Amino acid sequence: MCLLAVQYQLVPESPILVAANREEYFDRPSQPPSIQSGKPRVLCGVDQKAGGTWLGVNQNGLFVGICNRATTMPLFGQRSRGSLVMDLLRCTTANKALDKALAELSETQYEGCNLIIADAKAGYAVHSDQQQQVVDLKPGLNIIGAHDLNDPDDERVRMARRLLTLQTLDSPVKFLAVASRVFARAPVGPGRPSMVIRNKDYGTVSSSLIALGVKPRDAIYQFSNGAPDQTKYEDCSPMLRDILSRGLREARTKAKVSA
Repeated sequence: MCLLAVQYQLVPESPILVAANREEYFDRPSQPPSIQSGKPRVLCGVDQKAGGTWLGVNQNGLFVGICNRATTMPLFGQRSRGSLVMDLLRCTTANKALDKALAELSETQYEGCNLIIADAKAGYAVHSDQQQQVVDLKPGLNIIGAHDLNDPDDERVRMARRLLTLQTLDSPVKFLAVASRVFARAPVGPGRPSMVIRNKDYGTVSSSLIALGVKPRDAIYQFSNGAPDQTKYEDCSPMLRDILSRGLREARTKAKVSA
């Protein structure tokens, strides 16, 4: 399942603001966010079973996240969807990541998925099941779960939108403060929508809050290594600022050499 919200290009100093809950089987282990080796540098959690990730950011300010997509029949994926996310995070821009995603999805069979691919200049949602559909992220709040982007029939998407628009979230601090409460909304009863899912074997296993701004020093990454109604968000911002600063230095060096 999973639920992912992106407030896109609405706050000038932070064009990408993210809140996401990950749902998975409780017995499937994963590691919290860490800086991955290789170039460009990537900050993401790692699924220990398949080696991929559910969301991450690279040193160029590219964000990629994924939600499982509901399909009418199993697609018998040949490769982990999380591995695809890891591949896309090695791209330099959202446009290049989109091209890579569409090429890979057309060549390799994956289970149904919804991808969010965004940097400060371009943002996309990719719906992938038997076919692929690309939808541009609109400035403002974009929310995706197991169906289409901003699906009006998805109860969790509707609830998240209602709770995230009760007040104007015109700064990264406001967005993350409100999102931390919204995405920690505990289950309230059988059959009723909630942000945190808790079943016998499956449910919310982690939560992420991210702010990507113009300046690396203003970036924020908070991670709850468990359901956020029961597990405190920890600050991963120093790692995010480190890779973004590296990316900025490398870009400036490349520009000087080109000049």
